[in-house]
Amino acid sequence: MARADRAIAVAELESEFEGSSGAVLTEYRGLTVAQLKELRVALGGNAKFAVAKNTLAKIAAKNAGINTLDNLLQGPTAIAFVKGDVVEAAKGLRDFAKANPLLVIKGGVVDGKSMTPAEISKLADLESREVLLAKLAGALKAKQSQAAATFAALPTNMARLAEALRAKREEAGE
Repeated sequence: MARADRAIAVAELESEFEGSSGAVLTEYRGLTVAQLKELRVALGGNAKFAVAKNTLAKIAAKNAGINTLDNLLQGPTAIAFVKGDVVEAAKGLRDFAKANPLLVIKGGVVDGKSMTPAEISKLADLESREVLLAKLAGALKAKQSQAAATFAALPTNMARLAEALRAKREEAGE
């Protein structure tokens, strides 16, 4: 590869690292071109899956401020640059790896934090961002309803207590 081509490749990888919310490194040895295409389709708009030379990826990662990938960049490496929801991309990779055991998730980096394959698997087990936000909104609404019921119960209980006191005094002849 010519020096100019290397510089262009490093610049492209660096921009991918900088523009993505996460990067998951995989080993793709033994996968066919058709399977890689299927993986790219499975990732959809959430991630861009690219095969990269390890030396160029190391340089690009360091230029982007990511210093935790050196030990992962060994052997045939492909990187999934996550642009959208990290959880959805992790699910896509995990599901594809289950169906195609030749795809091995090596690890990655999400929002600047290094992640092991086990952590990426745990991330894939999470529900999507929209579902989690909906659950949070439901929990907040339930707490507000409980608070409103508590506040409404105070005057009602006070009125019942006053009525019971009046009835008791009336019985006693006061």
